[in-house]
Amino acid sequence: MNLGRSIRINKCGVVILGLLFMCVLYYLWNSNASNSASYAFSKNPNEINLRKLLIGSIQAAQHGGFEVVAVSKSRDLHEQSKGKTKEGANNPVTDADYRSNCVMKNGLLRIFPKLKVISEEDDGKEQCVDVQLFDLDPTVLPESITVPDERVNIDDVDVWIDPLDATQEFTERLHEYVTTMVCVAVKGVPTIGIIHNPFTMKTTWAWRDRALSESLANLKHDGDVKHPTIIVSRSHAGAVKEQSKQIFGENAQVITAGGAGFKVLQVIQNNATAYLHTTHIKKWDICAGDAILGAIGGRMSDLHNENIAYHRDTPALNPNGLLAAALSATHEAYIKRIVESKHFTQ
Repeated sequence: MNLGRSIRINKCGVVILGLLFMCVLYYLWNSNASNSASYAFSKNPNEINLRKLLIGSIQAAQHGGFEVVAVSKSRDLHEQSKGKTKEGANNPVTDADYRSNCVMKNGLLRIFPKLKVISEEDDGKEQCVDVQLFDLDPTVLPESITVPDERVNIDDVDVWIDPLDATQEFTERLHEYVTTMVCVAVKGVPTIGIIHNPFTMKTTWAWRDRALSESLANLKHDGDVKHPTIIVSRSHAGAVKEQSKQIFGENAQVITAGGAGFKVLQVIQNNATAYLHTTHIKKWDICAGDAILGAIGGRMSDLHNENIAYHRDTPALNPNGLLAAALSATHEAYIKRIVESKHFTQ
């Protein structure tokens, strides 16, 4: 036996072992895909899975809410003013707006890098330094709710987020009015809507023609339009109250509240028959509510009875007010009175 003979290496075996090793790495990488952007997209990089976007949007609203609550516990909200609204009211912004925006927008973009996200607050990036983002967690959807997989072209999807609706009320510690909202528009149509109250931890969501949150599943709405209860903004209640009496009759009850998200929820929960806003309003304030109302058989339109478009190429400002009702028949009856009254014709 020649001990000096060199050991021969089987090149074919080395190649096979190398391939096996690569396969193992590939499997481990893909088993972890739920925490990466690859989990959010289908094999076609130009498509996005709406079920996974629904999950991410719910998480965005909830995690933004965590930041809102955390800031609310601090002594100084670092309140600033962005100027005056058309009604002459102060338009404030706080650390809570900025930190919630950091979580919501950056969290979604980390999972869905190609997503078009339109937010109310894109300043204040210095508040993003120590913000904790989130990974996609399918358990936010209850097992009792069946949500289909559906893929659409990523370029057809626009996401509108409001990181803190009712900032004025937030500064006044009127936390019941405060919400965080996400809306997914597909080809300009509000399709998925999420409204989350950070202080009650209640999340209301809907995917038009596909699925509803448990809080919406068994709601029934009265079709009686003879006894209007109209919910309006606190910032211009006086003018709208008088206009509502002229349009809907002296028996019309007018209630006031802060936050567009909160007002839509009052309509959904049968505490108001309609939500009326008579001046301009930004689309991140109303898109989520528009989507949810459309999913339960209601409708939101501007005061000329036109649907509101939420495509990225449209202005962020809706200049013609809105009427929202939980039943399309109620909306139809009320908008007819508004159009005939010519109160809001421009």
